[in-house]
Amino acid sequence: MKTQIEGPLLEVLYDTFKDSSKKKIKSYLKTGCVYVNGKQVTKYDFFISKGSYIEIKKINKTHQKSPLPILFEDDSFLVVEKPAGLLSIATEKEKEQTAYHKMRTFVNMRGRKEKLFILHRLDRETSGILIFVKDEKLKHLLQQNWTEFVKNREYFAIVSGNPKEKDVISLCLDEGKDLKMYVSKNGKKCITKYKKLLKKDSYALLKVQIETGRKNQIRASLAYQNLPIVGDLKYGNKKGKRLYLHASNIEIEHPITHQKYHFKSKEPREFKKFFATSSK
Repeated sequence: MKTQIEGPLLEVLYDTFKDSSKKKIKSYLKTGCVYVNGKQVTKYDFFISKGSYIEIKKINKTHQKSPLPILFEDDSFLVVEKPAGLLSIATEKEKEQTAYHKMRTFVNMRGRKEKLFILHRLDRETSGILIFVKDEKLKHLLQQNWTEFVKNREYFAIVSGNPKEKDVISLCLDEGKDLKMYVSKNGKKCITKYKKLLKKDSYALLKVQIETGRKNQIRASLAYQNLPIVGDLKYGNKKGKRLYLHASNIEIEHPITHQKYHFKSKEPREFKKFFATSSK
């Protein structure tokens, strides 16, 4: 619902949802049920501009039975947190142990007549935000106009080496016969940005942004800069119990309603543990 006034969030909620009691509205705000322009907000004094889009999404008890943690759901999107080691969609060798199969089964078990389409993929070894849509037309609109409606894709990555404070990696990647991505003049252009967040011993935590979405783009680009991601067996780093790459942030504009969504996932516990136990 669009707001007609501006001011502190709590006051705007009172004005916008007049049919609900003030006690109930405070409860929604406190328990994380309030979303402003697609972003979850819990602060009473968060400033709201006139015309902002506010939603109250009551806690969905069925989410507790989901095989994967659900970050967000409405009539258009179902957003989950995929663990490392799980395929996004089926391959010739594996049909059921995938994020899509698990969530498709979950949606069917709820007894609703809902469709589910996967919007994008994450590498099997990568964890983080994975988005499904509930309408095939919406899927095609987003995929065909990706750069227009999908913004600010961010990842956490732990690398070995000595990265700069920040850098922009621009190169062309092409797939070899071994299914790895290599720098090639005939490849597709990839733009990868990073900012160093933490450095300890010979490892660093990076916030990575991608302006293009090529296969293995982050992994191949960082490895080419002698900054292989920890645990990336494919691109030359064997240390670590997993690939330390996590999809943490993505912004989407709905191509039909033009509502803006902002999905976030926190830095995984394993990442913090890695720096607590790392040594030279």
